[in-house]
Amino acid sequence: MKYLLSILVIAITTTTTSLLAQKLENSTLWKIEGSGLNKASYLFGTIHITCDATLENDVIKALDETKQIVLEIDMDDPDMQDKMMKGMYMKDGKTLKSIVNDEDYQAIDSLFISKMGISVKMIENVKPFFLTSMLYPKFIDCPMESFEAELMKVAKEQNEEIFGLETIDDQINVFEVIPYEDQVKDLVRTAKDNMAYDKANFAKLLSIYKDENITDMLNIMNDDNYSSVAEYQDELLDNRNINWIPKIKEYAEKQATFFGVGAGHLAGENGVINLLRQAGYTVTAVRDSE
Repeated sequence: MKYLLSILVIAITTTTTSLLAQKLENSTLWKIEGSGLNKASYLFGTIHITCDATLENDVIKALDETKQIVLEIDMDDPDMQDKMMKGMYMKDGKTLKSIVNDEDYQAIDSLFISKMGISVKMIENVKPFFLTSMLYPKFIDCPMESFEAELMKVAKEQNEEIFGLETIDDQINVFEVIPYEDQVKDLVRTAKDNMAYDKANFAKLLSIYKDENITDMLNIMNDDNYSSVAEYQDELLDNRNINWIPKIKEYAEKQATFFGVGAGHLAGENGVINLLRQAGYTVTAVRDSE
């Protein structure tokens, strides 16, 4: 539940502006220098659900050279789980049954019974995006691993603080902007084809991530099958990226920092890499050989 928004952004956000942006080098690790920084910081693009979250040598080296870790949210916040739980539920007494027809409701219920072992009736007041996110671990045929979990282990081992670029409340508020009726469209499609399309698409996404092709990670999202949130891409990606830049600046100016965000945030016209360059920083791809 900790990675809900980031998982959703990577897996279902339609991004059209990325097609207009210059293709970036294939790398998930980037060095941030210049613009008055005393020491380099690093930007690492993660994927929140994967079969193998082993940190490569270049990433470990970057972690050794930095003094703090900043993720999308502060994963050490003791109140995070409570805040997430409070934000999961639809407002105004709405339920899944009130926003879909009987046929679609039955399809979703059958899927949850089959894949999750529970009837959706037990959680039908949960926002559709959150219901969808519960199914994501089922999209891969392996035990789920997370780069965020690995980065947290490193922080603990190195006795470093973990901070966040935004709060849980910031992430929860995104789901208040997007109408529930739009949120549920992809869940209905997922239920009706028994996750077949999602599993195939996620396998493709994992392959692209393995190749560190952050530009194609955006291009694969330009998919009509995930069209229900297309008009909300500003809230899901662009606005958040823009809001992160002054915070990245603040952290990096204080001390060398390792930033870990979903790889879907890196590329594109309004991606973090381009926005940092526009802000005057030199942002270069890091290779294992460096």
